[in-house]
Amino acid sequence: MLSLVVAPWGRAPVVLRRPDVPHTAASTMKVAVLAAVYRSGTDLDRPVAVRNAFVSAAGGRMYAIDPAEDSDPLPWERLGGTAPLRWLAGRMVTHSSNLATNLCLAEVGHEAVAEVWRRAGATGSTSPRGIEDLAARAAGLLNVVTARDLVRLLESLEPEVLALLERNAHRVDLAAGLPPGTRLASKNGWIEGVRHCAAVVYPEDARPYAVAACYSGPLASGHDVDDPAARLLARISARVWRERHGLR
Repeated sequence: MLSLVVAPWGRAPVVLRRPDVPHTAASTMKVAVLAAVYRSGTDLDRPVAVRNAFVSAAGGRMYAIDPAEDSDPLPWERLGGTAPLRWLAGRMVTHSSNLATNLCLAEVGHEAVAEVWRRAGATGSTSPRGIEDLAARAAGLLNVVTARDLVRLLESLEPEVLALLERNAHRVDLAAGLPPGTRLASKNGWIEGVRHCAAVVYPEDARPYAVAACYSGPLASGHDVDDPAARLLARISARVWRERHGLR
């Protein structure tokens, strides 16, 4: 299942392929958590206790996450200590830290994240639970996104928040289909059976455009770079890039 939305920045989409089909969100939900952190009004430089114990969204029960499943080792080095909320929020999107995501989510709460989706105008996306909250997943609380809603989410972000996505260290899938050095703000997500990416691309010779590609299926190996689904998204990105002057 492949969903695709391409839209000139600030304008209606010009490419729509199954835009409203729900997909498992993987790490794309971290963008909504990021927005909730920055809109919370809290002191972003205050220290947060770094722990691996979280309250399940299913109610009361505690759970922990697996360090081996996390793509970012640095927050784990602070386990038992503290880290600034701003730093955690950054690692959540630049290196896709699962531990930082759950810590940020614990700080702002699920309702704040739901409000981010509502404010964006999302109609089919929701992220009611943290990473690896298996009890909540078993209870039917699923993190899902649609390609159309991911574009809406990007369009709703404040410039400061969108700029953080330009620091994404995982320049794979959509980024890999662009000429080297192309400016983009992006967040990707991958697990076995799922490979997604949403990005704003800033060509030097054309107006910016947003693209969201969501793939669910057997091509997605769950690996960071050695993933046939990532190569599929790169080919899609390259095709959109070739047509950038005609995106109106």
